[in-house]
Amino acid sequence: MIAYKTEKRNNAICFFAQEVYKLRKQYLPQTLLYKFLSYLDFFSIEKLGKPALELKYRAYKNGPVPVGIYNNREEYQTDCFKFEKRGTNRFIIISTKEADLDYFSEFEIETMNYLLDKYIKNNLDMKKIIDNICEDSHNEIKAWKVAYDRKKNGRIDYSDTFEDLDKKENNKLSIQEERFLVYRSLRNKTLCN
Repeated sequence: MIAYKTEKRNNAICFFAQEVYKLRKQYLPQTLLYKFLSYLDFFSIEKLGKPALELKYRAYKNGPVPVGIYNNREEYQTDCFKFEKRGTNRFIIISTKEADLDYFSEFEIETMNYLLDKYIKNNLDMKKIIDNICEDSHNEIKAWKVAYDRKKNGRIDYSDTFEDLDKKENNKLSIQEERFLVYRSLRNKTLCN
């Protein structure tokens, strides 16, 4: 449903990797990347009714994890970033060129910058930043909590962002819920064809 979906995802990863390095002179750890991407998707659902990146997530102990990226991190490399292994199950992301922000809406760019302001522009060490964003994701991303309570490491359903969405009467839906239902319906039709 997203035009240039792969390019958008790759440029989001590139953006976070380049900005973390610019601000901290440290490479982006994979856990921090996963939380940034999940916040971008779930904030977009909450505010606009559709995910920014349409990634598929699982509810792991440390919060939402985009499984397609996680499962391919050993060889994940593009023209603008690469994953590099730094020990057992530890990866960093290195930006190799500037991200192209033309793929993003103003809201998405503001959200990405907000996340950097909140988590990176401080004097905390990287471990504390990761601990904070993982804890925050448990409290702020409702769909993670619903999925984790249902089944640890289970699939996160975007619709769990909204409480009792499928039980609500149409006249009780928020604009974001209405938009999400349209998005989900169109997505399901696209997948069936």
